[in-house]
Parts: sequence; C-alpha cells; structure tokens
Amino acid sequence: MANPVLEAVTQRAEEISALGPANEALGRLDDQAAKVLRESGAIRMLQPSGHGGLELHPREFAETVMKIAGLDGSTGWVTGVVGVHPWEMAFADPRVQQEIWGENQDTWIASPYAPMGIARPVDGGYVFNGRWQFSSGTDHCDWIFLGGMLGDADGNMAKPPTSLHLILPRSDYEIVDDSWDVVGLRGTGSKDIIVKDAFVPDYRVIPFSKVVDGTAAREAGLVNPTYHLPFSAAFPLGISASVIGIAEGALAHHLAYQKGRVQITGTKIKDDPYVLYAISEAAADIAAARSALLDNVSRMYDVVATGREVTFGERAVGRRTQVQAVWRAVRAVDEIVARSGGNAMRVDNPIQRFWRDAHVGLTHAIHVPGSVFHVSALTELDIEPPQGPMRSMI
Repeated sequence: MANPVLEAVTQRAEEISALGPANEALGRLDDQAAKVLRESGAIRMLQPSGHGGLELHPREFAETVMKIAGLDGSTGWVTGVVGVHPWEMAFADPRVQQEIWGENQDTWIASPYAPMGIARPVDGGYVFNGRWQFSSGTDHCDWIFLGGMLGDADGNMAKPPTSLHLILPRSDYEIVDDSWDVVGLRGTGSKDIIVKDAFVPDYRVIPFSKVVDGTAAREAGLVNPTYHLPFSAAFPLGISASVIGIAEGALAHHLAYQKGRVQITGTKIKDDPYVLYAISEAAADIAAARSALLDNVSRMYDVVATGREVTFGERAVGRRTQVQAVWRAVRAVDEIVARSGGNAMRVDNPIQRFWRDAHVGLTHAIHVPGSVFHVSALTELDIEPPQGPMRSMI
C-alpha cells in the first residue's frame, strides 16, 4: 500500500524546500511550513486511529521523515521529533488523549523527555517544577511531554530514583523565547521550557519504566505491532532518520552544484576523477546508512509482530546500528562538502545549511556512541552490562 503522507509531501516538495531559509531566519518553523506538515498528515503517522491517526508502519514514518529532511533539515527534524510523540500518547490514559485530540486531531505535542524536573506527590497528582532545554517545534505545540523525577514530600528527589513522563497543557509551562541561538537546525525552534508549581493529575503521568519495558502498551490494550516497539527503537527513529535525510539533501545539493562547476585550476568537476570518486563513495555511504536504519526498525517490527519481546541484547545492537548509520552519513557529508569549494559556504548556497544541520543533529544525546557501543559489545561477548547510566540509552 502506498504511503499517503509521503505522496502528499512529494507533491509539496518545492514549497517545503523553499521555506528552509525562512525557518532558519525565524529560529522556528515558519507558520506555512507547519501548515504544510499538518495538511500532509506527517505528525499523525504514528497517532492512534481512534484519534484520527494513520498508524503507519515505523519504516514508512522514517522514510517520510528522511524525505522531508532532505528538503529542509529543520522541517524534517521537527517531523521526526514531534511525530513520535503520538506513539507514546497512545499509551496514555484515554482522558488525556481526549483532552488533546478530542476537538482537534491535529494538535501537536512537544517534549523533551530528559528528567530535569521534580514531581512532588500531592492528593490526586503531583506538583511539578523544572527547566528543560531543546523543545523542538514547541512554538507549534499545545501540549508537552516532560521528563521528571519522583520527589518526596519536601520536593527533593525520592529514593530509589523513579523517572516519570508528565503531560502538560500549554497553559502550564513557559517557552523561553530567546533560548535557541545555534549554528544549525535553527529552524527547529528547540527552545527552553520552564514549569513552576504546575499541578499534574495522576492520569497525565506515565512511569517511564512502563514505557521502556512495554507494560504501558500492553496495559493500553494496543494490538498494532508499531506500539510494541522498544522505546529505544521508536524514540530515536525520527531523529536519526532526519539526520540521514539531511545527508541525502546535502548530497542532492552537492550534485546539482558540482554538475557544471569549474575549479580554479580550470578543471571541470566532471573531468576530475578524485572528486568523482569522493562523490560515489559518499553516495554509497549515505545510501548504506539509510538502508541500515530502515532494515533495523523493520526487523524490530517483525519481532514484536510475532508476539516476542525484543531482548536487551537485540536492543543494544539495534541502537548501535542507529548510531553508526548516522555517523556514517555525516562523515560522508563532510567528504563532499570539503570538495564543494569556497562558494559552497556562502549563505545563499544551501549546501552549507545542510552541512551545519547534519552536525548539530549528530550532537543529540541518542547519537553519542560511547555507552551504546560499549554495551552492545558486552552483550555480544555474552557479558551482562552494568546497571545504571551505561544502559540508559538502550
């Protein structure tokens, strides 16, 4: 079956691409760029069908994110980040689902999940405080997922540490307008969030442990295998797909630019075997990165579709695949940008924007290879990895 969102995006490709400079200048998605995403259904790809969602295969989600990111990095990044939040919202209490989507099925939900707040228990819920960075696409969202730690009666972190995902409406948090001034992915508008003494009722809170171990999906009675993917496969998917899509966009602009370019030596690019070799090698690496990411999530989907849980070792190898695919794609971008000439660095040449966007995307915590590679190696050696932070990205 054809992917209707990918078809809609393809039809509006020129418009999405043309809005890239406006997104960057604004420091957030231009309203028209957000409108195009809403109209295409891009943010509803993983949304439950009972609330107007499409419940597409996660591979189709990743392919669509790559397509959008290849047109404009910031638009693709917002699609990948905001687009995965309906996946977790499918686990939430039906009351909060109705609050969010009851009147408008195109309501967007922001994040971040980093546990930078403290939730103090009170009757019926929690009093929540904290400050978070990197809330991508947040200007266009009316609700938010925020990570927090369970607190005690005095507002200090409770022991043992317990991580929560709390869901808040726009009226309960502040967006810090001047908090996103960066060299790449500027159009994502990934601003800071502040919460002061917000009351969050119990039904708007999901224990993170239940998301990670699949309990939340089972308790919600969800049958679509997409919702039984491990969190560590689903949450990074849109982010990693967007960076690989950005790499594809960089390659496309590089090819268009190099086609008629003549170097300062007078040699045409088409006659320079060294540059041609680099182009082919980079194209192969970016294509391999794409294939690895898509194959990885497809295999995860096939496992859960049989009713079997993905093992910790399989999750570790899956994360290694995600991380390595992104690094491979961005290294390839560096190789072609280094051969694009000085004029590629001019602001009116999109190559430099895609290059900057790719590198900022690479800095996201899910793409840090250290602990992921360490743990995946231990699991393949049949050695149990240590508990604690080492396993947090698996």
